[in-house]
Amino acid sequence: MRREMQRKSHRFKVISDGGASEETGSDKALAFAVSSSGKLVALTDDSKRLVLFQCEPSWRCISVRWVVRRCTALTFSRAEDELLATDKSGDVYSFSVVEPHREGELKMGHLSMLLAVSMSPDDKYLITADRDEKIRVSHRRSPHNIQSFCLGHQQFVSALLVPAGHPHWLLSGSGDGTVKLWEYESGRMLQSCDLKELQDAPSSEAVAHKATVCRITSSPGARSVAVQCERVSTVQLFTLHQEGEEKLLPHSRLSLPHCPLDMTFDPEGRLWVLMDSSDVPLQMYTLRRDSWECDAGSPEVNRVTEAFKPHSETLEASRGTDSRFEHLFKVSFDNVTSYLQKKQQRLEEQQLKRAKARKASGSKKAKKEEVAGAGIQSSA
Repeated sequence: MRREMQRKSHRFKVISDGGASEETGSDKALAFAVSSSGKLVALTDDSKRLVLFQCEPSWRCISVRWVVRRCTALTFSRAEDELLATDKSGDVYSFSVVEPHREGELKMGHLSMLLAVSMSPDDKYLITADRDEKIRVSHRRSPHNIQSFCLGHQQFVSALLVPAGHPHWLLSGSGDGTVKLWEYESGRMLQSCDLKELQDAPSSEAVAHKATVCRITSSPGARSVAVQCERVSTVQLFTLHQEGEEKLLPHSRLSLPHCPLDMTFDPEGRLWVLMDSSDVPLQMYTLRRDSWECDAGSPEVNRVTEAFKPHSETLEASRGTDSRFEHLFKVSFDNVTSYLQKKQQRLEEQQLKRAKARKASGSKKAKKEEVAGAGIQSSA
């Protein structure tokens, strides 16, 4: 039934005049979000559908709505009455959860593509991040009222997290390979960690893919923070402390057998990592005696892995795909160096012409003198 609903809804889209038209797409999920209680799940795909599910007491589809443009990120409010969707044009749309069939309402906009969205735990602030290195903190009820900007990244901001237990802090990740800690209401940066500097030696894959941070997640109480970089087979773990100048402290680095696709902490503080492998798609890590250990033979891991097997084609489809962020890096154009090189080339060419001209002139003068000397001798 669910497959039939997906097939039918895939064929049509709602347009402004209230009609419908054919819509082609691959049903590829572009973004998803889980509510804080875990009772609601939302996802959006490349056919511009926004699907809302209820997880408890059983799974069921609540609604299928349509977005104006393909979305880049989703988030639920803490009260779970609102779903926010960001898109490539820089707009944020609000969708009601209480009225699941009501159309989306334009909430606010950036001048650049939005890549991540979050909310403060009290639902007071809406936090958005864009391609132009900006993190904007707006009042949720009146988004035109900007509380602050968190500025300091050198590339696009690709991940946001308000860590559990620290409602006034914000963690952000970027294409510049750094994780920053902010006091977001004031926009003050508390700390910046360069992930490349935390490695004993920069890995070839991290250098090749520029160590773009694509996921930040924290354990309950934010005792531990895990950071994932795109197409890099390691996960960096931190501990977060309220006291001291260094609040975000590097703890350890997990070396994985495959590149991670996603990760999250469960309520017990164990780290689950979904990997790019059909043989070993899932691993779980538990903190024991200040060290993260892999529970490879855990019955829970085996049970969830078995549940993944029917969806192995979905995991295989994600392999070898292009980077989500590669096209977002800003290319610097150094026309000064090019100008100086061309200028130096022109000067060298001019000097060479002058040298040739002097040489030719000297040869002509020597020839005239030779001819004049021969004429004097003959007259004598």
